Amino acid sequence: MSNHMTPPPAPPYWPPVPPQPPKRNHTALIAAAAAVVAAALAAAVTVGVTGDDEAKPAPTVTVTETVDGGDTTAADEATEPAAEESDDGVYALGDTVTYDNEVKVGLSGFKRAVSTDTAMPESTPYVRFTVKVDNGGTATLDATALTVNCSYGKDGHSSEAVFDSAAGLGGGPDTQLLAGRSINVVWGCELPKSEKLVQIEVAPDYESDTAIFTGDVK
Repeated sequence: MSNHMTPPPAPPYWPPVPPQPPKRNHTALIAAAAAVVAAALAAAVTVGVTGDDEAKPAPTVTVTETVDGGDTTAADEATEPAAEESDDGVYALGDTVTYDNEVKVGLSGFKRAVSTDTAMPESTPYVRFTVKVDNGGTATLDATALTVNCSYGKDGHSSEAVFDSAAGLGGGPDTQLLAGRSINVVWGCELPKSEKLVQIEVAPDYESDTAIFTGDVK
């Protein structure tokens, strides 16, 4: 009897399993393919419209809002400012005062002069100006009651009225002022050469309040 043992049969040989390829992202591939197709279609459409091989950029459109400027006729017309109303009854030398009865009083034509040797007072420096009274009301105005009083300087020195027939300074009017008419009266008030500030008080008749004009004379 032999002790030799038969070895067990060798296991069968199997070839190694090849590794599986990595999975591709089908979603990314589909999106990329769609983008390529869209770009190709856009290029084809652009070429078909323009007739060129190269696509051109579209023009930029800017929308500008138009604002209506309105009617500028009134703004273009030259208008003179009306004299401002004074609460204290004091006005500038160039203002015009209108009373409730539509009578207007204004001063103009300021000029320095020296009275003649036949004037009262004689050889005296003074300021001459024109007082205009416009009767815009419906009743006759007693222009003979026109009063004009002057003073000068900050201390309010009394200014004497100048009467000089050689210079046309004869005082107030001697007539009535009918409705719708106006009158110009040349007046003179003493004003030393060293003074500039004057105050002129005017009342068109006895029934009207006194209007006070003030300012510097050159």
